[in-house]
Amino acid sequence: MAVTNGTDSALDPDYSSKNTLKLENTEKRDTLITIEKKYQEKWQRSGVFQANAPTTTEVPLGSISPSDLRKKHPKYFGTFAYPYMNGTLHAGHSFTASKVEFTAGFSRMQGKRTLFPLGFHCTGMPIKACADKLVENVREFGQNFERFVEEPTDKSTAAAPAPTQAQTKEDITKFTSKKSKANAKTTKMKYQFQIMLALGIPREEIHRFADANYWLRYFPPLCQKDLNSMGARIDWRRSFVTTDANPYYDAFVRWQMNRLKELNKIQFGVRYTVYSPKDGQPCMDHDRTEGEGVAPQDYTALKLKVKEWAPKAAELVTGKIPSGADVFFVPATLRPETMYGQTCCFVGPKIKYGIFKVSESQYYVVTKRAAWNMAFQGTFFSSDKFPRDASELEPVVELVGSDAVGTIVIPPLSIHTEGVRILPMESVLPTKGTGVVTSVPSDSPDDYATIKDLAKKAEYYGIKKEWAELEIPEIVSTPSYGNLAAKFLVEKMKINSPKDTKQLAEAKDLAYKEGYYKGTMLVGEYKGQSVEHAKPKVREFLLKSGQAFEYAEPNGHVVSRSGDECVVAYLGQWFLNYGENDPEWRQRVMDYVAGDLESYTSETRNGFEKNLEWLNRWACARTYGLGSKLPWDPKFLVESLSDSTIYMSYYTIAHFLHSDIFGTKPGIFNIKPEQMTDEIWDYLFCRRELDEKLLKDCGIKKSELESMRREFEYWYPLDMRISGKDLIPNHLTFFLYVHLALFPREYWPRGIRANGHLLLNGEKMSKSTGNFLTLSDAVKKYGADASRIALADAGDGVEDANFEETVANSSILRLFTLKEWCEEVTKDDSLRQGSPDGFWDQLFENELTTLVREAEQHYEATNYKLALKSALYDFTNARDFYRESSTAAGVGMNRSLVLRYIELQALVLTPIAPHWADYIWQEVLHKPDTVQNALYPTVPDPLPALTAARDYVRQTSSSITSAEGAQLKKKDKGKTIAFDPKLPKKLTIYAASRYPTWQEKYIDLVRAELEKTGLDGGGGAGADKELNGKIAKMGEMKKAMPFVQALKRRIVQGGEKPDAVFNRKLAFDELKTLKEMAPGLKRTTGCRVIEVVSVDEGGKVGSVVLADEGVGSKREGLPMSADAAVPGNPGFHFENVDS
Repeated sequence: MAVTNGTDSALDPDYSSKNTLKLENTEKRDTLITIEKKYQEKWQRSGVFQANAPTTTEVPLGSISPSDLRKKHPKYFGTFAYPYMNGTLHAGHSFTASKVEFTAGFSRMQGKRTLFPLGFHCTGMPIKACADKLVENVREFGQNFERFVEEPTDKSTAAAPAPTQAQTKEDITKFTSKKSKANAKTTKMKYQFQIMLALGIPREEIHRFADANYWLRYFPPLCQKDLNSMGARIDWRRSFVTTDANPYYDAFVRWQMNRLKELNKIQFGVRYTVYSPKDGQPCMDHDRTEGEGVAPQDYTALKLKVKEWAPKAAELVTGKIPSGADVFFVPATLRPETMYGQTCCFVGPKIKYGIFKVSESQYYVVTKRAAWNMAFQGTFFSSDKFPRDASELEPVVELVGSDAVGTIVIPPLSIHTEGVRILPMESVLPTKGTGVVTSVPSDSPDDYATIKDLAKKAEYYGIKKEWAELEIPEIVSTPSYGNLAAKFLVEKMKINSPKDTKQLAEAKDLAYKEGYYKGTMLVGEYKGQSVEHAKPKVREFLLKSGQAFEYAEPNGHVVSRSGDECVVAYLGQWFLNYGENDPEWRQRVMDYVAGDLESYTSETRNGFEKNLEWLNRWACARTYGLGSKLPWDPKFLVESLSDSTIYMSYYTIAHFLHSDIFGTKPGIFNIKPEQMTDEIWDYLFCRRELDEKLLKDCGIKKSELESMRREFEYWYPLDMRISGKDLIPNHLTFFLYVHLALFPREYWPRGIRANGHLLLNGEKMSKSTGNFLTLSDAVKKYGADASRIALADAGDGVEDANFEETVANSSILRLFTLKEWCEEVTKDDSLRQGSPDGFWDQLFENELTTLVREAEQHYEATNYKLALKSALYDFTNARDFYRESSTAAGVGMNRSLVLRYIELQALVLTPIAPHWADYIWQEVLHKPDTVQNALYPTVPDPLPALTAARDYVRQTSSSITSAEGAQLKKKDKGKTIAFDPKLPKKLTIYAASRYPTWQEKYIDLVRAELEKTGLDGGGGAGADKELNGKIAKMGEMKKAMPFVQALKRRIVQGGEKPDAVFNRKLAFDELKTLKEMAPGLKRTTGCRVIEVVSVDEGGKVGSVVLADEGVGSKREGLPMSADAAVPGNPGFHFENVDS
């Protein structure tokens, strides 16, 4: 039976975007997309994005140092993490890619040779695991899954765990990272073929993906097609697939691993690692569908020997446990130093436990989950005989926790040497630790609250009260909470019950931190020592004496790509020696992060610093999946995060080696994979020089080797690495470690820019909710440039960004309308000819100059949201203001200035909207070459006088029209009005001829402050406070403070010369500006008459400077608005006049 219609609709690839914005009229979008496709084809055909270093013919190798070569021929080399080839690219991929893309576009305009390459990541488990699942799907359901029958949906949900055990930090000495990306890697689809259907793969083609190699052939071309449809400036000549599917890249990875091993950066040892029993190998971050970032949590597993069984438990074990054998309850603790204070041992009364055989004489009582973890740590099986299935580990006896309540056990180190009781604790979790919890009520608020509750309700819990009332000894002295920290905190925080989980979680955190960092031991061999120093010593004693053993488990839920729930295994493995075991290496990286590395934000730098503090050895090999074989131990493959640390260097020479992604076709040079020996890689990457023996052994021409080395030493170091912030804890840190280990310092990465995750319409992207967008979907829906604008608008920090579909949609209309305007206005013969030297021309040209500079600064700082504002929104607003003002003034727009605007608009938008820009550049402005080769415009410094005049015009016009609008609102509400805006009216503008005398003393104050601190923040907040204090003492704070702030703004932000400001001069001629504004104001306000009056000090007398008649006459008895006028801030007065 085939899949039902209901299931088919859920698996329809369009289902994942069913709740995104729906478009109706697409004519304008289609016009823009036609243009975009035309220019994409042109760019690809011309190879405009293919970048090369200066050749050795142009600049012989060795004739100039690499650093001098890069100065003489500036370059930019940027990359983002190559995408994994198990699907198509989604909007999140394109958001990260856009950061490299926009920077590459701007770098080209700076005259830099710009390289933006991209490869395809195929290493690791995901592809192989999916292919293997499809093998099973085909076997079970047929080649086209025709035998599949839909199963009923399971709607059951798991209960949330108690915060005290599941939501508090495990070990305060270790850094942890919570990842929304990892949490999002879940799917409700049970079978792999269903996932493939949802990806849009035709049903009849899915069976081909059962061959892992088919994935490598299918998805890379789609990735390239999608990025080309976005207009990405990628040099595709340098692309490749990872794994041994490309023998050249395979040789590169083997060289890398060999050299790291020689440097003792790769070692073999026995250690704890997250492990998949089903796959029979470690399961690292990129091998997981759940649990990215989850690491092993180390515990001390105590052995509490059973002295006397509770009756029910005794009945269950009789005849099943040898009479001479020892049985131990095994709690796992993070605080071995407090074990002196054990007063009981808790079990979950409803939890199922097993008694598992360790040897003929030893048995452990733990949950089956804990026993399964122990099975991979040498407890039940040896490392060469790890089990593959849980059925291989069966308990001798099964019991529930309530069966064991009342059992007497002997706890190691406890002062209660005669034994303590097994007691019930409702909040014990079967999914955490061993399910057995030892109780130390002196220092654990959870334990203290529980034993108090047990003693109070002994009958209810079915225990004897005295079992919960053993003496609580003082174990640790703390400065804040005394010698019984748990009791102190429970009473202080008024915790009345074990059910007060929120307060208990807080109390636990406080007690743990205080005890560990500030506590002093009160008992035992290490009495008087700090807890921080005593803890490892107590643990070592327990381990050596056989009273405890090491135990570890994942500190979160981990599921492998094969669907296996992972454990922690203690096994021999090859690992990269990151972290504390190679302190010199770690310190070198930490110093570089703190020093020369450009991290763009403090959050990114802090993320690296925290990660470097806790990151430790990393398993770099596995036996299942795709990849390159470990050169010295070929039964292992290099894992996916270890073969992707320095592949950016491979981009520099890839096109010389092969011309297809699989390395089956020769590149520029006819070099064979076997010729790429480790010594050749050393030479190419500046680790050694050539000699005759090496040339003879490799058989590669010297000129070809020199050309490849030139490419590396020119393009390296990598200028910008862009990735999501979730890669800081692994890939990006490994990237730094290995670069610093293998390359000379000159070639260490210059910058890492981390970005947040991408939301869609303010919500997390999710296929199941229909709020999902692939890159292909976005471009088809909105076109390339509108999508790019929405990506630029989404945000630039490490916080989560937001792709807003309404922005993309509105950008279609904006770009189309702007295109049409440019086309029409260039054909408009009515535009004013001649030199653009009129008042409105000068304001417009100066504003364009300002915005070109602003956009440039934002592009340089990689702040693309702000760059978009300056380059598009503010740029078109400036055009609109010029068009309206010049038309209102009756002079119209100047033709040469309009053409200059169109040219500048195309140039400043090129990094973000290159298709639109190139269309305007070539088909409207008729430029001979693509805008992709154009340089960023060079403009003169903006003139402060014109900037001030422009701001004055806008502010004054806004104030006048707002005042008129306010009168209309009053009239509509029936209120008394000063004039009727609908009747003939006159507008009088009052411009003050000089500043009020009272302001002189504040001028002197600001002048003194300028000489002292520069007014630019050099004196800090203290200087501002001091200035404000002086103003307050002068008794005119209310009117003086705005005046002083305005002076400071003119100097600091407006760029005006202090002498001009202090000499009581505006940067522009106010009366001349008002005369220029008058015709426009007359049209916009509908006034019959507009007059401008120059007001003398005092505001009662003035001279008419603009009027229909009476220019030069005196006016007396002026209204209050004239008295309020100051230079740069005129007053105005409306009045009705006869028609």
